[in-house]
Amino acid sequence: MATPKQIWEQQQSQMQRVKNSGIIGSNETPMKDDKEEEMAKSALALFRAKEEEIERKKMEVRDKVETYMGRVEEATRRLADIRGELDALIDPMRKDVAFLRKKIDTVNRELKPLGQSCQKKEREYKEALEAFNDKNKEKTQMVSKLMEVVSESERLRMKKLEELSKSIETLS
Repeated sequence: MATPKQIWEQQQSQMQRVKNSGIIGSNETPMKDDKEEEMAKSALALFRAKEEEIERKKMEVRDKVETYMGRVEEATRRLADIRGELDALIDPMRKDVAFLRKKIDTVNRELKPLGQSCQKKEREYKEALEAFNDKNKEKTQMVSKLMEVVSESERLRMKKLEELSKSIETLS
């Protein structure tokens, strides 16, 4: 597309060619000069009108572009706000989830040795309980045996006392 300056230069060169073509001769008449001047003025007016129309359309397009850019910038700002809100919603949840997962992992690591310790102590407890029960059973058996021995001893002593008592009675 030609610029306004190029269009004006083309129109000037056309006017120059018209002047040089012989339409306007050496014996110019004032009427022909007026006609030429009028043609030049109308060409210039036409050129100015076209230039003004081009400038007006250029301004219209610029205004439309600026309006559209304003809407695009507003939409961009709104989208940035929405993204910020979305990030704000997602971020705390991610942090909480990550924090809880780390705590769970830590507790799991602590549970493993505690579980092993518990199993070991449970085995030790069972062994100690079994030893305790065995000793208690042994004690019970010994107490029973002691009771039998004491009873037998008392019975024998009573018997001996009775014999001695009979012997004393026989002596008297």
